Amino acid sequence: MKKMTVMLMVTLMTVGAKAQFYVQGGLNLANITNTNSGHTEKNHLLPTFNVGVMSRFGISTSFDLEAGVLFTGKGSKAETYFDNGANYVKTKFNPLYLEVPLNAVVKIPLDTKAKSNIFFHAGPYIAVGVGGKSTIDSKFGAIQASSSNTIKFSNDNPFTSQQDDAAYNKLKRFDFGANVGGGIDFGKLLLKANYGFGLAKINSTQSDNNANDKNKFRTFSVSVGIPLGK
Repeated sequence: MKKMTVMLMVTLMTVGAKAQFYVQGGLNLANITNTNSGHTEKNHLLPTFNVGVMSRFGISTSFDLEAGVLFTGKGSKAETYFDNGANYVKTKFNPLYLEVPLNAVVKIPLDTKAKSNIFFHAGPYIAVGVGGKSTIDSKFGAIQASSSNTIKFSNDNPFTSQQDDAAYNKLKRFDFGANVGGGIDFGKLLLKANYGFGLAKINSTQSDNNANDKNKFRTFSVSVGIPLGK
């Protein structure tokens, strides 16, 4: 038992010594599904952001694990126009989350020293809502109106969809799902594309996340990572 504990400690110390941290930031194009089959509307894409710190553990030149903490925006928008665009109603909700992803990374080296590579990643994430706003802007003739509300989160069970008083300015606090993507690691710069599939309903009063794929986050992101200490 003592030998196994020592071996585990040595392994963790070795992996920790090889770990590479990098600062990540980029653009999110956020959306939500609006059909039972999980489709989205392209004109509902909401530009927002992601920023945080990620790390890779340096397991090998062909495989690695990646984890970190991201401050990231999600949500959607909708615009309805009347009278050839003279009148309109524009709505937007942009909740902000702290997200913790854990990805398996497969790397294809581009040089013999493995300082650069093409990579593909996939894995789960969990997220907790920490802020954000929902807005409504409208115009009908000479009457214009605008309102803004701080998004409220309910402290519900992340694995169910039951929620009272569901609305786009009152969301489930917890989200979880899966990420898939890839990119190029140049050694001193990392370019990454990612698509996040939310698996939890964000505000549905249905009791089962698997009943259909309506009201779940879909987020495409393009990010730049800068390694620390290289």
